[in-house]
Amino acid sequence: MEEVRRSGNFEASVWDDDYIQSLTSPYTGNKYVGEVEKLKNQVEIMIDETADEADQLELINNLQRLGLCNHFKDRIAKMLDNISKAEDDEYMEKDLHVTALKFRLLRQSGYHVPQEVFCSFMDDVGNFKASVCEDVRGVVSLYEASYLSMEGESILDLAKDFSLNNLSGRIDQIREADVAEQVRHALEVPLHWRVERLEVIWFVEAYESRSDANLTLLELAKLAFNVLQATHQQELKLISRWSEETGLAEKLGFARHRLAECFLWSLGFVPEPHLGESREIMTKAAVLVTLLDDIYDIYGTFEELRLFTHTVERWDINSLDSLPEYMRIFFLALFNSANELAYRIMRDQGPNIISNMRRMWVDLCKAYYLEAIWFHSGYVPTTEEYLSTAWVSISGPLILVYGYLSTNPINKKELLSLEQHPGIIRWPSMIFRLTDDLGTSSDEMKRGDVPKIVECYMKETGCSEEDARKHVKHLMEAAFKRMNKEILMEKPLKNYGLTAMNLGRMSFCMYQYGDGFGIPHSQTKKNLVSLLVRPMPSIS
Repeated sequence: MEEVRRSGNFEASVWDDDYIQSLTSPYTGNKYVGEVEKLKNQVEIMIDETADEADQLELINNLQRLGLCNHFKDRIAKMLDNISKAEDDEYMEKDLHVTALKFRLLRQSGYHVPQEVFCSFMDDVGNFKASVCEDVRGVVSLYEASYLSMEGESILDLAKDFSLNNLSGRIDQIREADVAEQVRHALEVPLHWRVERLEVIWFVEAYESRSDANLTLLELAKLAFNVLQATHQQELKLISRWSEETGLAEKLGFARHRLAECFLWSLGFVPEPHLGESREIMTKAAVLVTLLDDIYDIYGTFEELRLFTHTVERWDINSLDSLPEYMRIFFLALFNSANELAYRIMRDQGPNIISNMRRMWVDLCKAYYLEAIWFHSGYVPTTEEYLSTAWVSISGPLILVYGYLSTNPINKKELLSLEQHPGIIRWPSMIFRLTDDLGTSSDEMKRGDVPKIVECYMKETGCSEEDARKHVKHLMEAAFKRMNKEILMEKPLKNYGLTAMNLGRMSFCMYQYGDGFGIPHSQTKKNLVSLLVRPMPSIS
């Protein structure tokens, strides 16, 4: 008698291949590239002529949030370096907004700025002065700066609580509509946790409504966004053709098919305009991880999962006879994809990294298999036991190493260090796991899936689901602090830290309103339409 297989009852994606191939944009061709270059030249002059420190900080902030920092990376880096070395600061101790903005911009670029810069806004007993509350703009900036904190920074913890309580309590009293919207936006998700490309869409609209908006910046932001959107459409079409050629969606009908959603992940993870090949590689990896997750979590029998795990360990296409057809199909797709990437790297850079790639996939399958053992035996692990496996089974380590392989010159020593799971791997992966569990645990508990952290903590402590979710949010905030320290400040890999942190940001975005990946028809669909379909309107 054939074993009854489980079903995830997954909804079909609204982004089928025909629709993806139909995407078009008027913003293609050299005409628009030329217009972008003309506007860039004007902005370069503007940057060079901005001498006042406060004005420089405002300009850097606007360039970053308008999505233009990649066009002026060297100039911005030079400005920040000069600002960091300036000894006389006429704004420090006087202007909370400028002080907080300077702190945030320097810290997010890896400069060691002490939390004590905010002491002048505090009273003798260590609380923020009552007069500070009247400066709404300054309190918002303080709130945003507080999310650049590390563990043990009590002043920044106090700043976060103070600004959060102050802004939450007075938001309905703010008369200026644009200021109230800025406060609501900040309280919803702090800027440091937001996904760059999606933040650009919100900020362009907010900036356009300001009376002090610079029209050259605004025009460049909109045009650059639209030109890049056209490029992203072509990137997605290319990956869609790969998906069609593999036939995985048709042959593995039990699984989630989330090509466009996987591309959204890659856009959040590697947003830099020139990294199109990396987005292609990351999207393919995410597609394969999704299918593999559903094989282990939903469809495969326990015996099939045991055989498949051994097959991946052997990494031998000649040893597939013992597997059912659907697993043979998947393994061949995985094997071919991994070898294709390894060949690209060996052709372009020299080192052969196929053994490294095999180890990554083996580690992921072993983590999945352990969770399958828990599920089939009815075992609910302790919270600590669960997390020791779950931050690997979420696929964070694999995705992060793929990100390194596709965005950096390969250094074998660096690659080996990443395989030891240092902080640059561990903390973004932990945020990925915790946000996923918060977004999906309620549905998965109803479905009877593998226990997630909320369920494990409830069983371990006897607390309510609400209290368990509060605990998980606390763990997530602690992981963001560790990420700030071990990636931003310690810079273990100079050119990869910000990319690694983007995994945490993108996972928070995807699961902010529930399972935005498994059930991608609400906010996820809106995000994809904004990024890939609807161009920004011209300046009115």
